Amino acid sequence: MFQTLYSYFWWERLWLPANLTWADLEDRDGRVYAKAADLYVTLPLAFLFLVVRHLFETYVATPLAGLLNVKEKIRLRAAPNAVLERFYGTTKHPKQADVEALARQSGCSARQVERWFRRRRNQDRPSLLKKFREASWRFTFYLLAFIAGMAVIVDKPWFYNLREVWAGYPIQSMLPSQYWYYIIELSFYWSLLFSIASDVKRKDFKEQIIHHVATIILISFSWFANYIRAGTLIMALHDSADYLLESAKMFNYAGWRNTCNNIFIVFAAVFIVTRLVILPFWIMHCTVVYPLELYPAFFGYYFFNFMMVVLQALHVFWAYLIIRMAQKFITGKVVEDERSDREETDDTEEEEEAAAKNGPLSNGHPVLNNNHRKTD
Repeated sequence: MFQTLYSYFWWERLWLPANLTWADLEDRDGRVYAKAADLYVTLPLAFLFLVVRHLFETYVATPLAGLLNVKEKIRLRAAPNAVLERFYGTTKHPKQADVEALARQSGCSARQVERWFRRRRNQDRPSLLKKFREASWRFTFYLLAFIAGMAVIVDKPWFYNLREVWAGYPIQSMLPSQYWYYIIELSFYWSLLFSIASDVKRKDFKEQIIHHVATIILISFSWFANYIRAGTLIMALHDSADYLLESAKMFNYAGWRNTCNNIFIVFAAVFIVTRLVILPFWIMHCTVVYPLELYPAFFGYYFFNFMMVVLQALHVFWAYLIIRMAQKFITGKVVEDERSDREETDDTEEEEEAAAKNGPLSNGHPVLNNNHRKTD
């Protein structure tokens, strides 16, 4: 049964145009072609990336955070409470009816229950140092990957003339630089997928998983089907903006607001040009239109372009978030990552400040000026 599935999976008509077989892509006359077995090494390399990341974050990112004066915000811990902790395990945001019921069960006031849940949620949020270390690692990889990617493709004819991407396809020999570029990029995305559960969780967590899976499938499939020239262009295009976003995050966590905002504007411009203009109107046009001039459409052609559409849909989603942040920048508000959970303020400090300004407490609450609106 396994042999039957294996033969169906590697059926030439799924991966290659008509009248071509895997025998046509056997190494000969000094020409080397991509092989599926080459990608096995990416899994152990992904775990090696996780080890290198740990060492980088410990011995490079952490001291760098100290130099940039990345400061943790003091978080008040929630007092131990078995009743509230048990409910917290089921939902982190109790409704008002739940708050009142929990107040009766725990012997606390409703206000104390709400404060306990705010503090407990803040405890589970990643620290500023964790965010900085993660952004530093990704910034370093994306920057080096972009430089390496440009070095791999900038002197190639298909970088300047996209029709050259398909010249002689699929009988296109693979270069050593293309081999390592693919292996390193795929290994890195495997490492991102393996670590996503422990990384900083953002509001687009599901979209991130879809992106990593789609990227891994695209890179792997383009390797199997010898779409290597198109694949190197797509990977370099994506890396061109990612390192800018991660550097903006680093400066944001360090409190360098003006630097962060300036880098973010550059990132937004690069992202929109590369992901919403160059990718759909140049690269996808190249992968959708030009191949049909050489051979009839086959399953691999449809599958590859379908995955490109999935990636493009994610780009549109993220472009929407970027534009929202750009609007905040233009209106003078601080630019923040729309995908991040915001830290919830604890009202204890607010009460103390209000008490100092307005006098003693009444029934445990500060006497507020009628013109003052207290926010949570």
